[in-house]
Amino acid sequence: MNKEKRITIFQRLQSENPAPRSELNYRTPFELLIAVILSAQATDKGVNKATAKLFPVANTPEAISLLGEERLKDYIKTIGLFNSKAKNIIQTCQILETQFNSRVPENREDLESLPGVGRKTANVMLNTAFGQPTMAVDTHVFRVANRTRIAPGKTVLEVEKRLLRLVPAEFLMDAHHWLILHGRYICIARKPRCGACIIEDMCEYNKKTYADTQPP
Repeated sequence: MNKEKRITIFQRLQSENPAPRSELNYRTPFELLIAVILSAQATDKGVNKATAKLFPVANTPEAISLLGEERLKDYIKTIGLFNSKAKNIIQTCQILETQFNSRVPENREDLESLPGVGRKTANVMLNTAFGQPTMAVDTHVFRVANRTRIAPGKTVLEVEKRLLRLVPAEFLMDAHHWLILHGRYICIARKPRCGACIIEDMCEYNKKTYADTQPP
């Protein structure tokens, strides 16, 4: 795919949604961090239902630490992997309290030192909470990047690096939101809604020869 085509694709995505944002509900970087940790192998809708009950009761590292692991589980038990997520969240809150003055760090190394925070979660935080031009590659972004051929790659990291290199600079801040939403609602996994796609004529997806790949 050439540069001109990529520019056109992102111009159209921008025109349709000029100010994209995460579909997770949050008010502070800390709330976003907890929501993103909870979102692993879970839907944003499910996470929002849980945090709508949790955050009015506890939305700081200190408050969630005071809840403790077992009481935290009561708030997030509707979410997949809630046992391990509760453990990670409590440990993360304690580290934030003792090492970061209860503030969410704004650099990758410190973010990835927190339990339950991997590269994708760190990228979400750096981009969405702190305004850095990073690229969080989830299953939707991976699929859209490969299917459209915007930035094909065999691994999540390969796709991330190609997107950072190939997405035109003026679109980089919002690109991962556009790609996530496009993959979630239009370029869906089993039967992409090509007829409803605003970039269908730009897409290089070949229905006959291209087999979708899922991130490892």
